Amino acid sequence: MPGYAEQLQEEQHAVDRAYGRLDALRAQARARLDAVRAAGSHGSPTQRTERDSFATMYEDRLTQLRAVEDRLIFGRLDNTAGERRYIGRIGLSSETHEPILTDWRAEAARPFYEATPSHHGDIVMRRHITLNFREVVGVEDEVLDVHSEQVGKASSAGTLTGEGALLASLSSRRTGKMTDIVATIQAEQDRIIRSDLGHAVVVQGGPGTGKTAVALHRAAYLLYTHRSMLDRSGVLVIGPSSAFLHYIDQVLPSLGETGVVSRTIADLIPGFNATATDTPRAAQLKGEQRMAKAIANAVAARERVPRTLPVVRINGFAVAMKPSDVEQAIADARRTRQPHNKARETFVRSMLEALRTRYVEQLDYTPEQPELTDVMQQLRMNDTVRHTLNLAWLPMTGPWLIDQLFSKPAQLRRFAPWLSDDDIAALTRDKGAALTQSDIPLLDEAMELLGPDPRAAARKAAADAQRAEEEQYARDTLAQAGIGSGIVTSQMLVDQINGMDAELTAQRAAADREWTYGHIVVDEAQELTAMDWRMLIRRCPSRSFTIVGDVAQTSALGGTRAWRHTMDRLFGEDNWDLNELTINYRNPQEVSDLASRFARSEGLYISTVNAVRTMPDSVERLTVPTEAELHAAVARQVVALTDRFVSSDGTGRVAVIVPQTRLADFRGTVRTALQEAFSEQEFARLDAQSAWDEQVCVCTTQDVKGLEYDAVMVVQPAAIDQEAPSRLTAAADLYVAMTRPTQRLLILRTNADESELPL
Repeated sequence: MPGYAEQLQEEQHAVDRAYGRLDALRAQARARLDAVRAAGSHGSPTQRTERDSFATMYEDRLTQLRAVEDRLIFGRLDNTAGERRYIGRIGLSSETHEPILTDWRAEAARPFYEATPSHHGDIVMRRHITLNFREVVGVEDEVLDVHSEQVGKASSAGTLTGEGALLASLSSRRTGKMTDIVATIQAEQDRIIRSDLGHAVVVQGGPGTGKTAVALHRAAYLLYTHRSMLDRSGVLVIGPSSAFLHYIDQVLPSLGETGVVSRTIADLIPGFNATATDTPRAAQLKGEQRMAKAIANAVAARERVPRTLPVVRINGFAVAMKPSDVEQAIADARRTRQPHNKARETFVRSMLEALRTRYVEQLDYTPEQPELTDVMQQLRMNDTVRHTLNLAWLPMTGPWLIDQLFSKPAQLRRFAPWLSDDDIAALTRDKGAALTQSDIPLLDEAMELLGPDPRAAARKAAADAQRAEEEQYARDTLAQAGIGSGIVTSQMLVDQINGMDAELTAQRAAADREWTYGHIVVDEAQELTAMDWRMLIRRCPSRSFTIVGDVAQTSALGGTRAWRHTMDRLFGEDNWDLNELTINYRNPQEVSDLASRFARSEGLYISTVNAVRTMPDSVERLTVPTEAELHAAVARQVVALTDRFVSSDGTGRVAVIVPQTRLADFRGTVRTALQEAFSEQEFARLDAQSAWDEQVCVCTTQDVKGLEYDAVMVVQPAAIDQEAPSRLTAAADLYVAMTRPTQRLLILRTNADESELPL
């Protein structure tokens, strides 16, 4: 085997060939797109729609080819026959159909992630290739067949390694965006990524085990292998916070995938984005499964016989509204099994017909149809009748119902009789108060039972009618052109004419509360309540889920502390699989050990994890005598950490995690310290960064869930502990805080704080 420099040069040829083909395909797609656009808008409708279809296809192809520029190639497999197979982000072949690059999601790429020295099949060696833009800067070889001559060759060439490629990626500075792990997916992760679509997959793992990365790459894999099924339904990703969603935002697009909607529970319903929060106790109560019964009771209570019923005069005759008429109309409406507002149409029609019958019974002749129609119109327009019908079957919106429920203690007692007086006091709020994050699943439940507002329903019906008309026109056009063979469907054609490509499919899904997805990814799933889960199951009737979390990090009082209890209820005992990740890729061993010891001492269940690297100076504890000296110490340390880990090129992340009640104070301290320590230009750059993309952030334990930083400073951990609503929640919060850093953990406290919580 040639030396290391020669190995780099050899791989550079392969990389140049792949990028050359990529450039050629881009140019080809661009030329075809330009040719289609140059044709202009002339010609028959069939010709124009055909050109639009081709233009969209070429645009989509260009988007895909542009998305894989970075790290196009990252691996190579050598087999016993001496054949080489390069692994990359997309599949490429030459003009003569000779393979150049194998897509990482293809079955042929599986050994790159899964092969081990004991189970390597015909694979002799696995090579990791590191690129800087289009230049090969490193190669590392894992020889899987220990009896192969490749062992000696790789050793003499200086390329033989075990986990070198992975460790190199771990030591790089954080960028605030989650980078894909395609090149370093390990066997235990790959098995999860490629598991069957039909099952719910639960991924339990401690901090830094790659849970989120696995979940997102599983979504990409499913979109690739089940494209026909998921293209039109899309994939929903649920994260714990908007900052977290920004953090992962680049993963799926970088893999060339679209059609993915990313949301938190708080903004899952279109048109609502709840930012207010409840007390932990109120959030727990709202998250209980039986709150669905409370919502159902509140809806049912608006379907009733009013205490007094009027007598109205029609054409000089007194027409009485009778309880039996109302009872029958209610029964008729309920038999339709439609949502409340939709079923009201049946109720109103039944009542008006009953009143018309009362009118006809008083006549001494048989009325003609015009008279009957006139009577119905008079009844429909009568204010007294309308008022009484509203009392009997009130049209409602979800927000109004939720506001009524929590602003009136008497209604809570009536509709949720299991609540204690203390519970009702915890839930009651002012009329017109802003929706909280815990309200959203209850609002979704209410909207499901109520159905759409009649005005919104009318708008949707008009849109559906227009869509049906467009599809009929498209079918006729395809039939006339003789291209309705199934390759291009009427739906595809309409989507393309309207600009509704795969990416806009996601936009349509995000705008439709009733949209059902083909697959849902849930991160930090241990925090979800029973009502949260009810909301998500409604959006994926197939129950195809990827669920990732760590029950040791559960901070919500209504969250999950044992997967089986929650998953058996949701999916049934045999319809979900539990997978446990055991390798910590984030934290140095010293940080991982400290956090694990603390969690076990507090009674938390934690997954057994093995950190892949050690950093002897990665943990530091500093104690100052008094509270008065704490701010000065925070200022000194944040400047030192920023100077060490944060770069002006946008890489490097430092988090200062503080008690919730001290957040504003410490933000002021850190801001002043940075302003005094750094140049005016550098401070202005840091100060202008968005909250979700700060290189130096001051935050709480809830803000950092799911995220990682180069360095983390935990300030006053005992105070953080005391703010939590329960002992287990406090332990989980601190466990989260201690497991965020990739390189350095600093615990800063006063003497008093240290005596309250040894750490």
